[in-house]
Amino acid sequence: MKKRSKRPNIRRKQLSAMLSKALVEEYKVRSMQVRKGDTVQIMRGSFEGVEGAVTDVDYKRIYINVEGATREKSDGTIVFATIHPSKVAITRLILDDPRRKDILERRAISTRTTGQ
Repeated sequence: MKKRSKRPNIRRKQLSAMLSKALVEEYKVRSMQVRKGDTVQIMRGSFEGVEGAVTDVDYKRIYINVEGATREKSDGTIVFATIHPSKVAITRLILDDPRRKDILERRAISTRTTGQ
């Protein structure tokens, strides 16, 4: 199992996911941190192909919950399956936070200047 840091700045980086091809072309950024409300598509595992909104982000365990990715427990209750952010692609970003827009602009500029 990977070593998990206790520092919040490292955990935040581990909660990042790649952007879809359309978003990469639009924003010139390859990855972004997953937030509640973003729409993601699961790329690996038993829920591969499921697309839905992120309902919860767990910073402590480094997992997210996605609408549509549910499983049934032995007692019959339905719970969200935990998905690691590295196994999803963000298909729609929630940009209601001005700081998130600033992050996208800043990272796009740095990508253009370094040529990557």
